Amino acid sequence: MNLHKFFNLIHRSPVDKDLHLLLSMKQLYKFRSIYFFILLFTVAILCTVTWKTSAAHNGLWKFDRFLTVRLVIGTDTTKPVIKTDTTAKPGIDTSGRKEKIDTFSLKISKDSLDAPLKYSAEDSAVVLIQDKKILLYGKTKTDYKDITLTAPKVEVDQQTQVVTAVNRKDSTGEIIETAHFKSGESEFSSDTIRYNFKTQIGLTKNTYTQDGEIFVHGDQAKKVNETTTFIRKARFTTCNLDDPHFAFVTPKMKVINKKLAVSGPAHPEFEGVPVPVYLPFGFYPLSQGRHSGLLPPHFATNEQYGLGLEGLGYYKVISNYWDVRFYGNLYSYGGWTFNVNPTYRKRYRYSGTFTFSVQNTKLNFKGDPDFLKNRSYNISWNHSVDGKARPGTSFSANVNAGSTKFNELVPNSTQRNFQNQLGSSIAYSKSWAGKPYNLTISANHNQNNLTRLINLNLPDAGFSVSTLYPFQKKESVGATKWYEKLGIGYNGNFRNQVSFYDTAFRLKQLIDTLQWGAQHNFPLSVALPPIAGGAIIVSPGVSWSQVWIAQKFRRTWNPATKKVDTSITKGFFMDNQVAFSLSLNTAIFGTYQFKKSRIVAIRHVIRPSFAFNYRPDLSKKHFYKTQVDTTGNYFFEFSEFEGALYSGFSKGRTGGISFQLDNNLEMKWRSKKDTGDNAIKKVKLIDGYGFSTAYNFLADSMKLSFFSLYLRTTLFEKISITAYSILDPYQTDERGRDINKYAWQGGGFKPGRLTTGSISISSNFQSKPRDSKKEEQRKKNEQLRLSDPDLAGDQQRLLEYMQQNPSEFVDFNIPWRISFGYSLSFTNRLKSDFSGFEKDFSSNINLNGGFNLTPKWNFSANGFYDFDTKKLQTFSMSISREMHCWQMSINITPVGLYKYFSFSINPKAAVLQDLKINRTRSFPNF
Repeated sequence: MNLHKFFNLIHRSPVDKDLHLLLSMKQLYKFRSIYFFILLFTVAILCTVTWKTSAAHNGLWKFDRFLTVRLVIGTDTTKPVIKTDTTAKPGIDTSGRKEKIDTFSLKISKDSLDAPLKYSAEDSAVVLIQDKKILLYGKTKTDYKDITLTAPKVEVDQQTQVVTAVNRKDSTGEIIETAHFKSGESEFSSDTIRYNFKTQIGLTKNTYTQDGEIFVHGDQAKKVNETTTFIRKARFTTCNLDDPHFAFVTPKMKVINKKLAVSGPAHPEFEGVPVPVYLPFGFYPLSQGRHSGLLPPHFATNEQYGLGLEGLGYYKVISNYWDVRFYGNLYSYGGWTFNVNPTYRKRYRYSGTFTFSVQNTKLNFKGDPDFLKNRSYNISWNHSVDGKARPGTSFSANVNAGSTKFNELVPNSTQRNFQNQLGSSIAYSKSWAGKPYNLTISANHNQNNLTRLINLNLPDAGFSVSTLYPFQKKESVGATKWYEKLGIGYNGNFRNQVSFYDTAFRLKQLIDTLQWGAQHNFPLSVALPPIAGGAIIVSPGVSWSQVWIAQKFRRTWNPATKKVDTSITKGFFMDNQVAFSLSLNTAIFGTYQFKKSRIVAIRHVIRPSFAFNYRPDLSKKHFYKTQVDTTGNYFFEFSEFEGALYSGFSKGRTGGISFQLDNNLEMKWRSKKDTGDNAIKKVKLIDGYGFSTAYNFLADSMKLSFFSLYLRTTLFEKISITAYSILDPYQTDERGRDINKYAWQGGGFKPGRLTTGSISISSNFQSKPRDSKKEEQRKKNEQLRLSDPDLAGDQQRLLEYMQQNPSEFVDFNIPWRISFGYSLSFTNRLKSDFSGFEKDFSSNINLNGGFNLTPKWNFSANGFYDFDTKKLQTFSMSISREMHCWQMSINITPVGLYKYFSFSINPKAAVLQDLKINRTRSFPNF
């Protein structure tokens, strides 16, 4: 092709006589004459660009103050071009010469862009040289700095530096593809986008954008800078549908990305129907992370407290490590609560949360027979330290203490109403690196809200020394001597305790209940080699223990009152014990093989343990007998250290043998779903079962100890069963007391009687999730939330809220679920008149479950039934409705200390969590 044909080609205009330059790399390669280079150089100057065209219509505009143009046709531009001097004489090294490249510089206008503008199109690209425009068709993409624009059709104007993107419609006029704009963290879709790369100002029509959980739709939007956008006729919602279920409509709105949105007068609409409730203006925080602000309340109605506002307060961010919530409730009958809840966290160091609550309760109105006025307090504190922060040192706190009436008077919380046991622990521990010492100091608290008894242990200290081998050589030479394996250790505890009733708290009474005590234990052991080829492990040991006791407790018969009186003597008392032991342990395995069966084998493992022991009677002087009835024929033996922190040691010499037999059963079976080794599955039939007892050769009577029986297993990897019991092998007299006669003596075989026992069965079942990927993502999010120390305070508040509002956290991805727990226990109790024993039984069952009535409706219930009282102690049920972007729940508690009914409907999005309609009614049941 000559130059004349080339000019005819570029001047040909089939439609509008504009210059259409449609050249491929193969056509460019055909023009090898110098005229083509001159012409192409002229076009480059006119366009002031470096233009490369490929079969995929990719392009690049690069504007700079000086433009360097270099064209190499017919070579790989990704590799450096090396020119060889063919005129060099033989023997002369020319490798050190540098390649000379001819360049030229071109000064560009100051209005040009300061970064490359990249574009691409799947269909075609048309360059209008005279108009200085580029038209892109078919899934186009334009990149400039951090700006990405994708659209069906794009027009780029070089003179104005304005890019225009439009949508694509089908033959019926329906939009099938929109223009999409992304700049940094700002992103939106529109029917039409006009954007100036130089001024970064854009104008869009029919725009959809999302900022956090909020979706905004505007008829017209103007982007004035990287973060600020003005919107006309805006609708904003948290529903992600094209036609949202609800929205707030405002004539004008300003959005600052990741900070806030401000609107003019706004009103809500549901399913496109406007609701005549107007707000004069709107202020919507969009900032990420924590920020201070008011905590809006919700309206509540309570039969005892009256009308109320609950949750009213203020949240304050103090620093990156501290924040605090002040919130409370107000009721029309005069009751109120106030809570202070600071939280703190420092990544990789520590985290914690603290709550102080004051509850001023006024039930019913004055003059009512059931009027009650009470003020109670509660303190909770949770603190944890990252183990890597200070190796060898740890500090933790878990405090839950308060007035014994506090939980009972919390409204609409059945779980807290029945939480009668409270406990606290604050502990500090330290271990020395390279040394066998360990120190623990703690403060503990426990209280019973029914008896109103409170115990405080402060301080509670423990010090231990790991086993030391004083005769072991630093550098062992030859065989180890037996005495070199002789080890000694130490364990010591010191405790101080005060007890009081909150209804009768006085300082003098507090001092009277003060108790202290200490316990010391020095174990001595020798590590001997196994015998019988390693099948039997021999472990001899000697230990000396001592307790320090601060008081004696004595019972004496009072003939005047014909009752047993008690007396307490303060002082410093000690009790000692020395014990010698020799234990033998082994394991016996038995396997039964099956043939022509899916069951491959059953293995039985028996672990017997024998221990020979001797303990002299060093505590006989601390036991006494006292008359307990008016006839004077019956005496009971008591210990004078009864009721002490460390109650001393048992009476009598011990010289005998103790025996324990532990078993477990396992089975191997062949699965039909797999082949080869993968088909063999191992299942535990019984995790463990057995018994333990002892025989004292030196006892005067009743030499055989009680039998302790136990069983634990998990059936089908679902049903957990645990059982425990005490078997008494002796016969009893008419008052139920043991006599020195075995149960199997006197005719007929009887192994004994069960004096104490318990059995518990629990399990949970649920269907497979509808969407397995959604379930996996939920578990990952939950694990992340639990492991992130920055979310420790939020996690605690969320758990408390979930316990009070379980219906708001229904997982519709699980069609059904059910869990249950059954417990049965019994014990022999001494009658109050010491006339004998009686057996007390206690059994109960708790159920919890739910199922989806439809994919959008869920029913759940939970209850607790006491078989002893034959009453349903607690029962509550709820119905939940999944409404895509909203959720509704109805809760009913017809049984319990408080009967209540609640109805709530609220959006799911956290940004609108306070937009909640709630109706609650409660009725006392006492």
